[in-house]
Amino acid sequence: MSKKGCGPDNSAMERFLGRLKIEFFYGRDRNGITLDEFADMLDAYLRWYRDVRLKGDLGYKRPMQHRRDLGLIA
Repeated sequence: MSKKGCGPDNSAMERFLGRLKIEFFYGRDRNGITLDEFADMLDAYLRWYRDVRLKGDLGYKRPMQHRRDLGLIA
């Protein structure tokens, strides 16, 4: 990371955090949810984001399928 305010260094993380806020946080009622339940919900979302969602940059394949096609995972 370089000095504060240097956009190219932070762009990937900023893009992910923006998507996380839109898809996971906004529009949800979290009243009455315990910290453990919230952690489980966040973990499930992150696993979906990493393994299941379709990604246009990968030819609308799931990231795990793309890794299998490249032979990076069994």
